Amino acid sequence: MMTKKDKLMCEAKAKVLKALAHPTRLWMAEQLADGERCVCEFANMVDADFSTISKHLTVLKQAGIVEYDKRGKQVFYRLKVPCVLKFMSCVEAVIKSEVKEQAALIE
Repeated sequence: MMTKKDKLMCEAKAKVLKALAHPTRLWMAEQLADGERCVCEFANMVDADFSTISKHLTVLKQAGIVEYDKRGKQVFYRLKVPCVLKFMSCVEAVIKSEVKEQAALIE
């Protein structure tokens, strides 16, 4: 039987997964695996305005995925817990498995 504690933990996990479920946010988090980035770098790399980038980063921050540091007028983001992306290799394995199954159906 699911306890209240189990439910709260699953809700917290879902919040993290939902934050990463957007392609742009997932890409941004993956870029942060290589080190911190300035908001201005993301704006250039994603070809989006600062407000859109800031909204994405706010979602990641609220989920506990990133943290930031203000330096003058610039804001630099980094992964709060770098291991958050480790499960992506498992996700990629699922994708590859599905592709193989689909290819087998065609043959």
